[in-house]
Amino acid sequence: MEIGIQQAAAGTADEIAARLPFEEFWHQEHSNLARALAVTIGDVPLAAEATDEAMARAFQHWDRVSTLDNPAGWTYRVGLNWSRSVLRRVHRRPPVWLVQPGSHHDAPTLDPSIDAALQRLSPAQRAVVVCRLLLNLSEQQTATLLRIRPGTVKSRLARSIVLLASALPHLDPKEHQS
Repeated sequence: MEIGIQQAAAGTADEIAARLPFEEFWHQEHSNLARALAVTIGDVPLAAEATDEAMARAFQHWDRVSTLDNPAGWTYRVGLNWSRSVLRRVHRRPPVWLVQPGSHHDAPTLDPSIDAALQRLSPAQRAVVVCRLLLNLSEQQTATLLRIRPGTVKSRLARSIVLLASALPHLDPKEHQS
């Protein structure tokens, strides 16, 4: 009887030890994921839900997810796919993303001109911008994550930067030099 209790206790300790890395992952990546999804989706409350759903799925599959080259990228992709499914189901366009102060502690606050410029980009372009510039993923990681070719990543990012620069000339440091 004592052996069964010791094995059960050891199993519980193993389970706790296995969860500890996920807790560290959650603490390191939750805020970044929430911000990235908010910028990509354009809907802060939906992004918060997508973040929670993606983290829950990462936890469920942590044995496999923790062995991936980029667990944060996998989690971002899960959140992005989940949010797109929700949007398709309810047949609504994402509202213009404008964070009100105090609305969500993880939500980023953007200059309204940046928000407007980002909304001019297609969702596919925003996803590339978020992966490359906000999440700092490589072209290959972005391509793999979004299931597109590296050349598509390059062209979408280049076009997006041109569009953003033309919409945000007041943020160009070259324009403010005397």
